[in-house]
Amino acid sequence: MPTLILVRHGRSTANTSGVLAGWTPGVALDERGAAQAAALPGRLAGLPICEVVASPLQRCQETVRPLLDARPGLRAHTDERIGECDYGDWSGRKLAELADEPLMEVVQAHPSAAAFPGGESMRAMQTRAAEAVREWNARVERDHGADAVYLMCSHGDIIKSLVADALGLHLDLFQRISVEPCSITAIRYTRLRPFLVRLGDTGDFASLAPREEEAPGSDAPVGGGAGAP
Repeated sequence: MPTLILVRHGRSTANTSGVLAGWTPGVALDERGAAQAAALPGRLAGLPICEVVASPLQRCQETVRPLLDARPGLRAHTDERIGECDYGDWSGRKLAELADEPLMEVVQAHPSAAAFPGGESMRAMQTRAAEAVREWNARVERDHGADAVYLMCSHGDIIKSLVADALGLHLDLFQRISVEPCSITAIRYTRLRPFLVRLGDTGDFASLAPREEEAPGSDAPVGGGAGAP
């Protein structure tokens, strides 16, 4: 079965302003995010990518554009099932403000029970994304062979939920996974089990250094966060 390259979109204007974007339209890459996207073709130069599937949201479409421009024959697709979690009434609100919502404790500690007001549950988010991957795995293998490599550009919580699915982790553990903007995660699927072969790889180890401007907290950034400063 194929190898899936999961790319989180580059840093967005919502990431840097501390806003939970969700499906809010018009959320673009910021200057750093555009530079991350521009570097993506070079980072992936050694991979024979056969298909690109992206979330319909602007920040993902902008992230894959340099790769598609660098490989004119590469087929591109849009799939709403790998779009961001629908945060409903939380969309467009400041994360600092949402931290005081009672639901945030559930999102952090028991996400399988979390459903966003006016939006979807985190269980539904994971289910639709995992179904999309399984369908694309079958399609890519049929069209390109069992050793094919394809790419999906999606969002932090989506990618974390797919990693949990691949590892057989309960959704309640997915907040222990971190994927920074424009990071690369790779899952090699086989008939009996998936193998996680890369997780949140940015190629920049500076992001692992202690950050003086913020104390290390135990909460996971909902939506994925802005990454290293």
